[in-house]
Amino acid sequence: MVISLILVVIDWQTSSIKHLYQSFNNAALPFHWIADVPGKIGNFTSNLFTGRSELVAENEELAAELLVYQGKVQRMANLTAENMRLRNLLNATELLQDRVLVAELIGVNSDPLSHVITINRGAVDGVFSGQPVIDSDGLMGQIDEVYDNHSRVLLITDSRHALPVEVARNGLRAIAEGIGDYRQLRLRHISHTQDLKAGDTLVSSGLGGRYPKGYPVGMITEVVKNPGENFVAVTVEPAAQVDRSRHLLLVFSEVLDLASSPATDDDSQN
Repeated sequence: MVISLILVVIDWQTSSIKHLYQSFNNAALPFHWIADVPGKIGNFTSNLFTGRSELVAENEELAAELLVYQGKVQRMANLTAENMRLRNLLNATELLQDRVLVAELIGVNSDPLSHVITINRGAVDGVFSGQPVIDSDGLMGQIDEVYDNHSRVLLITDSRHALPVEVARNGLRAIAEGIGDYRQLRLRHISHTQDLKAGDTLVSSGLGGRYPKGYPVGMITEVVKNPGENFVAVTVEPAAQVDRSRHLLLVFSEVLDLASSPATDDDSQN
């Protein structure tokens, strides 16, 4: 009997203690949560900065990749344009009756007043002084100096260069000379009575033995007649892309006088 009573008292005390402990834990729970807040904030801040640094690094990597792809796109655009120019050059060779040799521009004179370029063909390729040079659109110039593996070309826009031309519309002969401007030529000694007008096409006349007959030279863009002047001011836009063409053609023609010197200035007028 006594033992049973003792067991009942112990069980009652144990239940009371458990209930009291549970109540204490429930009351202390907010304090535990508050005490854990700094740690949670620290973890959140750490994750935040870690995530931001990863995003920044990823953004920089993507920007670098984008720059590389943009460079590749630009290169592809340049190759497309170059292929188009080469195709035009190929079409030009099909229309020519003269034998030609493809050359590439490898240098440009640094003097803005000297319109001279360097190409990658020379004496070993059969290049000769005075040889005509054209691009896919028209006359570019003529060989001025020949070396073993390269040559210098005097462009038609150089102020030292002049060539005989004729108007395709009526056969009128004239001399086109360079004025040191890649976009312009001028006709020399044109009288007020001569039949010229804007839009007329000029081709090489074949006179002088330097350029074969019939190659495009340019188009007249302006004819100015001043009553007080002895001659008409005639401006010509070159047919060739003088300041842009990279691939050129060297012309070999039976009508060229291979033994003569370059026609630069008055020599090409006769």
